[in-house]
Amino acid sequence: MNSVDVTTVEITDQPPYGVGDASYQAAGGEAGIRKLVNAFYDAMERLPEAENIRTMHPADLTLSRDKLTLFLCGWLGGPPLYGQTYGPIRIPQVHSHLEIGPSERDAWLRCMQEALKTQPYTTAFKNYLLEQLYIPAERSRNRE
Repeated sequence: MNSVDVTTVEITDQPPYGVGDASYQAAGGEAGIRKLVNAFYDAMERLPEAENIRTMHPADLTLSRDKLTLFLCGWLGGPPLYGQTYGPIRIPQVHSHLEIGPSERDAWLRCMQEALKTQPYTTAFKNYLLEQLYIPAERSRNRE
């Protein structure tokens, strides 16, 4: 009898991240994204390397938390809640009054990386999300 090498392939009905609402669903919908955003701002409050970007936000982070949550809902393929609530999304213009260079961008991403550690997402989705979030973080940068 010959030995046969059988490779197991996982087949799912989920489309790849970035297609339709797959990323929104992988993040747990609005409730899951809100948990991520809360963990993000909690990280911003405690990480020493985030001190500078924390000072760019108001003392009360309630509105900031809501805006980032609603932005991420639509950005991840879910409902366009930010636009419905706050109007058009203009990432560079909204941040133009702030001095954002590579260190501020990286501190923002570090807070998100820290927040992702506490979420029940798959490792693949965490990696995908952090890689994709580099794009709006970089678009917010307005100095070298």
